[in-house]
Amino acid sequence: MLEFRNISLNDRDRINTALQKSDFMGCEYSFANNLAWCRLADSRICFYKDFYIICAFGNSDGIPVFTFPSGEGDYTELFYELKKFSENMSCPLKINGITQKSLAMLENLFPDCFTVEFDRDSSDYIYRQGDLAELSGRKYHGKRSHLAQFNRIDYDFSLICENDFDECIYFLTDNYNSKADTEKSAIAEQYAINTYFSNFNELGLVGGIIRIDSRISAVTIGEPLNSDTFCVHIEKADRSYDGIYAGINNCFVRSCMNEFDYVNREEDLGIDGLRKSKLSYHPVFLLNKYILTFK
Repeated sequence: MLEFRNISLNDRDRINTALQKSDFMGCEYSFANNLAWCRLADSRICFYKDFYIICAFGNSDGIPVFTFPSGEGDYTELFYELKKFSENMSCPLKINGITQKSLAMLENLFPDCFTVEFDRDSSDYIYRQGDLAELSGRKYHGKRSHLAQFNRIDYDFSLICENDFDECIYFLTDNYNSKADTEKSAIAEQYAINTYFSNFNELGLVGGIIRIDSRISAVTIGEPLNSDTFCVHIEKADRSYDGIYAGINNCFVRSCMNEFDYVNREEDLGIDGLRKSKLSYHPVFLLNKYILTFK
């Protein structure tokens, strides 16, 4: 029987080994994200042979939801274990993070055994690194204008170092608190911010900050996600400065992502403003995801 427990920093090497074997592009296949956001839906982990499994137990309907496991081995055997675990909880086996590629594999292994739901709110926005760095062509005219506005400001961009951690936490915490949101998601965000910066180097994170008049006005952090993709986890800025989001985005891409073909800027969670913003950067494709529920 699978035995789930809380994730810890000590799991890093074993989890990263499984993630590297799969080389998935989805933002959920990040040890840093798994560690930082574990409180949002009471996510816990376990291992089955060479597979890494993460499952959210805090869903409103009480049904545990697995993320499609990473690693390598016999998927038929693995899914038998997952199904047995769910049935022992009197629940159907439910799995999210399913891409077109993994969906095709599961349809071949388990024909007519599950229903499929398109999870648009969880689709990741994937961009070409060169597009975000150069902002070339007519479609990026508006972004170039925003960047030009920002470049008129006397600002300083630098990569985050340990001396910046406390100031970054303060800036991000103040940014989230200004929303006057006391829901569980906001509390989880605070936990994620502190986790990222408390373990910044151990998690292999990199980041950038913009200072205006010696004060932090924008913060972003991310990490290499797989062999060809960099993932941006956080990007927050003081909107009182015109074009600052275009500025922090462009500075970070040019400084830290030259070795990567793609940039994953994660999902929009169904938030209209966030969706509009992410689409405005013209993703080369959406990494669409599905939820499977076994019959």
